[in-house]
Amino acid sequence: MRDRGDSGRGQDGGYGALAEAIAAEGWAVVPGFIKSELISELCAECRWLFAKGALRAAAVGSGARRQTRNDIRTDEIHWLEEADATPAQRRCLARFEALRLELNRELQLGLFEFECHFSRYAPGAFYRKHLDQLRGDDRRRLSCVLYLNENWACEGGGELRLHLDAGETGKFEDVLPVGGTLVLFLSQRIAHEVLPGKRERLSIAGWFKTRG
Repeated sequence: MRDRGDSGRGQDGGYGALAEAIAAEGWAVVPGFIKSELISELCAECRWLFAKGALRAAAVGSGARRQTRNDIRTDEIHWLEEADATPAQRRCLARFEALRLELNRELQLGLFEFECHFSRYAPGAFYRKHLDQLRGDDRRRLSCVLYLNENWACEGGGELRLHLDAGETGKFEDVLPVGGTLVLFLSQRIAHEVLPGKRERLSIAGWFKTRG
């Protein structure tokens, strides 16, 4: 596994190298995007929401085509809204807002807003290969996954597999879901999948969107 974007700095620095990686290859990885203390708070909040039944089975598609398909994905989600965000969630969203502004300056992507949700994968849960851009809606420009898992080891599995070309060469990159790591990739270009893990896997998944 190779990390892209770690020279672009994480918790408090700029993102020049991150922007360069996205421009050149369409994806990047930033270890330590958020401090471990905040990751622990967000992890606890996601588990609390699960315990009280606030996470729901994730669906695929949109509009009239939206449906639950356990043969495609088996994760559970809870959407985050600014209006009722906790202090930890607001701090996290502020980091994404700062990243949005910097990426717009560096890449002129026209990123207008950010939407995201908690995502929980039980042991053995998965998400088959797919693109994040929805049919008939091209507003999702840049996909983001922020991992909340503490003390994740290689034997835990649960990698995010990025398919790096549109052909059948099989070129891919696997990223372990290590807490604090942020993965970004172009929503309309890079297909990806979540491989089954041996333990609970938590994250915040989201998208920077254009106006359309």
